Amino acid sequence: MDFASLIQTIQTSAPAQWMRTSLAAMPVVEAIHVLAGAIVFGTILIVDLRLLGFPDTRRPVTRVCSEMLRLTWIAFAVSLTAGALMFAANAHTYVGNTAFRLKMLALLGAGVNMALFHGITFRTVGAWDRNAPVPVAARIAGATSLLLWVCVIFLARWIGFTKGYDFKIPPNTHIDFQF
Repeated sequence: MDFASLIQTIQTSAPAQWMRTSLAAMPVVEAIHVLAGAIVFGTILIVDLRLLGFPDTRRPVTRVCSEMLRLTWIAFAVSLTAGALMFAANAHTYVGNTAFRLKMLALLGAGVNMALFHGITFRTVGAWDRNAPVPVAARIAGATSLLLWVCVIFLARWIGFTKGYDFKIPPNTHIDFQF
């Protein structure tokens, strides 16, 4: 199956039809997507700020991570599901939207950053978990994470203002801007 066929299959699926035909589906699903995204960002913000040394370096990184990341993953799964439903409703438009593509790229970057941090830097957390400076690699991971998640939020809002609108003025239309 080629990419265009895959997108067409997604857009004609039962969930996509439901999203397009139900009066309440899109606003409710979008609200859930935004609220879950806020939880994702909020919990990641707490971990990243700890990596950057704010607000309290006496609290172990391992404790902050264990308290926050379980909630992060639950909220991310909810946000992903809601986002997939919104995507399915108008897949052709989203695929062609620059803001959507950049958001997906920023999400991928955030995922790679997290994987590198947990796969490499976090392995040595025992040496810097308490009463030791956070290593530069962990600080860079925290700052990069914050930057990428702010980009995700910015791009998500940008999608809402650029989704499938045609701003061309139709032929034979006269616009008079005289006051």
